[in-house]
Amino acid sequence: MPETKSSPHTHINTSTKADTLAASIISSSNPQEIYDVVVVGAGPIGLATAVGLRKRGIENVLVIDQTRTFRQVGQTVDLLPNGLQALKYLDPNAYGEVKKTGLDLLNPKQSNGQETVESAQKQQPAKASPQWVYKNLQGKIINSISLSFDDWFQDYGEGRVPISWYNLQTTLRQLLPEDRVKANHRCINVVNEPEKGYIRIDCVGDTRIETNPYAYWAEGQKNNDMQLQNSDITPQELETKSIRAKLVVAADGINSTVRRLLYTDTQYHDFTRPEYSGFAAIYCREIAEVPKELCTKLEEDFFQNSPLVTITNDEISENSVCINNIRIILFRRSTGELGYIIHLALLLDSLQGKSGSSLIDLALQELEKAGFPDALKQLVRISPPANMQQRPYYIHRATISDSIQVSNPTDLNTEANPAKIPPAWSVGRIVLVGDAAHGMPPFMAQGANQGLEDALIVTTLIAKIAEENNWDDLQAIAKAFEKYECLRRPLMVYVQQATLTRSPHSSDKEWQEYSQQLYRRNFDQVIEAL
Repeated sequence: MPETKSSPHTHINTSTKADTLAASIISSSNPQEIYDVVVVGAGPIGLATAVGLRKRGIENVLVIDQTRTFRQVGQTVDLLPNGLQALKYLDPNAYGEVKKTGLDLLNPKQSNGQETVESAQKQQPAKASPQWVYKNLQGKIINSISLSFDDWFQDYGEGRVPISWYNLQTTLRQLLPEDRVKANHRCINVVNEPEKGYIRIDCVGDTRIETNPYAYWAEGQKNNDMQLQNSDITPQELETKSIRAKLVVAADGINSTVRRLLYTDTQYHDFTRPEYSGFAAIYCREIAEVPKELCTKLEEDFFQNSPLVTITNDEISENSVCINNIRIILFRRSTGELGYIIHLALLLDSLQGKSGSSLIDLALQELEKAGFPDALKQLVRISPPANMQQRPYYIHRATISDSIQVSNPTDLNTEANPAKIPPAWSVGRIVLVGDAAHGMPPFMAQGANQGLEDALIVTTLIAKIAEENNWDDLQAIAKAFEKYECLRRPLMVYVQQATLTRSPHSSDKEWQEYSQQLYRRNFDQVIEAL
């Protein structure tokens, strides 16, 4: 495991103006309550971790987050069988609340239930399950995936729940005592104080909303960027405090501050920030006015009554898939407007700085090169520039970069080539989970689901530390976190490889194998392995 180059007190600071101001008054902060666990990051994974810890009797937990307030950010999250199973094992009540919230939003019920009664009286046949259809450039169906919870449950023993990131966050947050989740606590430093047996987390709160260039759509950051440019932070506007914990779970996302602090000034400094994956998205929120002729063409060739359709230039033959790295997802909102997301392989330089009309031009250029049909290019052409957004996708690789050549794979388990060994997901009393450990593009919808699996494993292991009263046993803590990593890293290597190289809706043999490995796993055996 990596060790920071330091004295017994490891101080690592970021270098913003606010941080410098904060550092000058941190030393005057009074000792605080020592928590058993502090979770950095109040996204769904951090909150699920806290819920799981409390379910296991560890109530002295605090969750902190840099956001000033909990705002409606993020896209829709697909909770798939593995993520839902992990959530059920974390806390059956959390599973029930999340499932109810997601399915109620997907299928809002009449308040008096009259519609259901009338349908039963008329003995109308049940409607076919909505499908996410996957087509080639000629409009031929390659595959389709049910969007129904029940269909997934029948196939895998657990369902599928689409839910907005914010609703997932809110549902989990409401399962925790209000005073155990603190917004406006931006971590700027972590300090190991071994003689006292805890980690000190230095936080600063201010009037700024922190931007995140890795996790959100670029258009959505514009207003925040203006606030930052126009703000002049003074010490009087800052509230700085230190929080102490026996263990720290870093669930602060792909742009993790804790990860950056852990790896800075070590042999792993190249791993502090995420790496561009080579893929990006161009997104149009909605197109309100689409010519009738184009609407008809899109309906006949692609939608055909499906709410979601992916069109790709992937070539499929004899159960094999050649990925050509561009696909467009068309969606129709419940109010009738059309929108799309284009996933494509791009050099980062070709995307940076583009917005509005320049994004439309870039999308058209790429669709033209890939031979996409005129109807799709026409839809992109009429996109309102104000509704265009772009997002590069980043990754924390679970394995070494493809650019690094290793003559002997066993070297990865030795100290022969330390620069080539991927950094550990834990250092001492601190452990990384979710995107902070292994963030990746969303093509296979496994970011949140794998994060929930992390939360289950880490909470199980921390519960064992608590049960055996090993809070001060650094060797026991290290062994527990090594177990977590040994169990999780091989699966994450597999998931990341599939995410970057596989067609997510293909009907090939590999897709069936992938579904088997991800969705039909026995979580009783996973827990027993710990």
